[in-house]
Amino acid sequence: MDPEASEQGGDDKNTSVCVGREDDIRKSERMTAVVHDREVVIFYHKGEYHAMDIRCYHSGGPLHLGEIEDFNGQSCIVCPWHKYKITLATGEGLYQSINPKDPSARPEWCSKGVKQRIHTVTVENGNIYVTLSKEPFKCDSDFYATGEFKVIRSSS
Repeated sequence: MDPEASEQGGDDKNTSVCVGREDDIRKSERMTAVVHDREVVIFYHKGEYHAMDIRCYHSGGPLHLGEIEDFNGQSCIVCPWHKYKITLATGEGLYQSINPKDPSARPEWCSKGVKQRIHTVTVENGNIYVTLSKEPFKCDSDFYATGEFKVIRSSS
């Protein structure tokens, strides 16, 4: 793939970057890419595409090596290092909670809020494009998305 032809709309961080072909990700169900110097993982699950930072917000675990499971009706990537559960659609961290004052209470799934930065995936003419999140808030995964924690080295 020609790197010069892989971007849509110029050099700024808000442009879409072609990361691969639809046929390829449908077979593997996941792929990794560098988008504007940020490492991302793209998942194809239940007919939908999802992209997020490649490193887990908790301790930098490799999410591209995790398993996808459903928890409380939400598809989540489970970090292979510490089993943290992150929703594919929103980047929320999920955990089970119980009321210690209620002896008959059952564990309930709760959200920690958005912890993992989610990016936009589009498909055009069989090509998959990722556009980095424009959300202004700080995500916990931002810490592992830059600098010394990067594992995929760009050619530049």
